Amino acid sequence: MISAGRVLFWRSSLGLNKGLVMSDIKFTKEEKETLIPKIKMYLYEELDLEIGNFDAEFLLDFFSEEVGPYFYNRGIKDSLDMLDTRMEEVKESIYVLEKIAKR
Repeated sequence: MISAGRVLFWRSSLGLNKGLVMSDIKFTKEEKETLIPKIKMYLYEELDLEIGNFDAEFLLDFFSEEVGPYFYNRGIKDSLDMLDTRMEEVKESIYVLEKIAKR
C-alpha cells in the first residue's frame, strides 16, 4: 500500500513538493449561481430559515474555507487508495510475464 507519507517523501526527494500547496477553493460565477439557490432552499426546507443571496454566498465562502480542506483531503486519500489498487494490479500483470528458470 502506498501511504501519503511515502508519496510525500518520494516527491520531496525528487524536489517535486516545492511550492506545492492546496489552492484556495474559489467557485466561478456560474458555480455560485448553482450553489447559492441550493443553500437557500436547504436552509428554508430543513430549518425554516429564509436568507438572501449575500448571506448564502457568505455561508458558501465559510464552508469552502473551513470545511473544503476536509473534502479535499478525503479526495486525496481516495485517490491514493485507488492508486494502491491499480499498482497492485500492475504488479500482478508483471509477475505473469515472469519466466520460470530451468534448474
